[in-house]
Amino acid sequence: MLEFPVALGFEPAGDKFQEGDGKTPEGTFQIDRRNPNSAYHLSLGINYPQPVDRARAQAAGVSPGGEIFIHGQPNSVGNLITLPGDWTAGCIAVSNEQMETLWRLTQIGTEVEIRP
Repeated sequence: MLEFPVALGFEPAGDKFQEGDGKTPEGTFQIDRRNPNSAYHLSLGINYPQPVDRARAQAAGVSPGGEIFIHGQPNSVGNLITLPGDWTAGCIAVSNEQMETLWRLTQIGTEVEIRP
């Protein structure tokens, strides 16, 4: 099992509830897509929202959000910089070197756990 320190959404406390809340989903997910041409250094999509997330958001009359990825640093900052703090809009960011490791080791269906 691999563990990496990560940067999360800009409001990292608590589980994602709705689009735009700056939170990152917590729990167990699967990689469901790979994007080598991302605006960030590689990206792996996770299968969020799940049915329980959709139902919870629908009951509250909001969108659960989506398009959650594990990705490297913004391509615009180059390979030598790792942005500090929690800065994503709800994704999971790692260093470019860590992202290259994840990219090599994961396939569609790989299980990932995102926990506080």
